[in-house]
Amino acid sequence: MALTNRYKTATGSGTIAALVLVLVFGSPWYRDWVTSNYSDKTAGGWFLRLLAYPAWRFDSSDSLRDVLADDLRAILVVVLTALFLYLLPGSQLARARGTLSQFFAGWGAYIFAGAFAGLITALVHSNPSLLSAFNAAGQGAAYGLFVGWIIGIATLGGWRGTRS
Repeated sequence: MALTNRYKTATGSGTIAALVLVLVFGSPWYRDWVTSNYSDKTAGGWFLRLLAYPAWRFDSSDSLRDVLADDLRAILVVVLTALFLYLLPGSQLARARGTLSQFFAGWGAYIFAGAFAGLITALVHSNPSLLSAFNAAGQGAAYGLFVGWIIGIATLGGWRGTRS
């Protein structure tokens, strides 16, 4: 029905897609399954392991600080995706909905969200260093680069702001 598409925003649909990705592929159950069944020595296994980048967990033998940092990374990926989708002006300036600028804005927002979430949470982990922060930002950017196209597709056709 036209009523549902009429009120779809690019920011909202991209944020929901990011939330679903983080909840499903960052879950402890998915991570356990992919760790026991796939190796990162193949492209498929590497990608399936990459999907688990924004991992969240409730219990672990790691320190409480590291567990909270991982949970914060998963939350920040979703929150920063929403923020960057709202702030990226490329698709807001596009004349037509569903253009490639919306796709690339959504994809870019997820790359930035992954990189900044990794950078911020690396500083919360126990024994933080500048090198570990750079590595975490690189891992987050790689995650956004290879998974962000899903967010880009989710933002296609959404409205960007208020309409008259």
